Amino acid sequence: MIAYLDGILAEKDISRTVVECCGVGYEVFIPISTFDRLPAEGEKVKLFIHHEIREDAQMLFGFATAQEREAFSMVTTVSGVGPKIALAVLSGLTIGDLQLAISQGDAKRLATIKGIGRKTAERIVVELRDKINPIEALASSASEASREQGVVIRDAMLALAALGFSEEIARAKVQKVLATEPSLADTETIVKKALSAT
Repeated sequence: MIAYLDGILAEKDISRTVVECCGVGYEVFIPISTFDRLPAEGEKVKLFIHHEIREDAQMLFGFATAQEREAFSMVTTVSGVGPKIALAVLSGLTIGDLQLAISQGDAKRLATIKGIGRKTAERIVVELRDKINPIEALASSASEASREQGVVIRDAMLALAALGFSEEIARAKVQKVLATEPSLADTETIVKKALSAT
């Protein structure tokens, strides 16, 4: 099994690329999130690979990060969801937003992705919801610019959970506080406001 390719980017377009390693060109299918991170053609590139072996073909799916590959593999475990649908999911949502949608049971958000119908979206939520930690999902859904705030949000939810609140109630309380004061970036303040809110 091929775990990763480290070579020269010979070709690229929005859904596929060719990576040359030791004189061999490997065709790799990619999500848009990986395409956005590719260097110029002719430069060095490393892609984490999901190697799909079938009776009639072998296919390589490439990702800029190991986390993207893990998310892809997780989505393909859903019944009726193949690699093409999994690529569409990763092209339509960031990993954090995907995890958040699944943890919150938001099949409607998944169904907005091109190529994902309502039934498929519901199946993804039902089959993967138990595999997603809602606190980590909320934190990782924060954008790169607000990654620090994402950690603060996670810590606030963990603090509320330690005080006896369920994960669902802790998440709702933190979200309510941030809905009125989105710029808050202090765990203690968020927890105090969440406790004082009705």
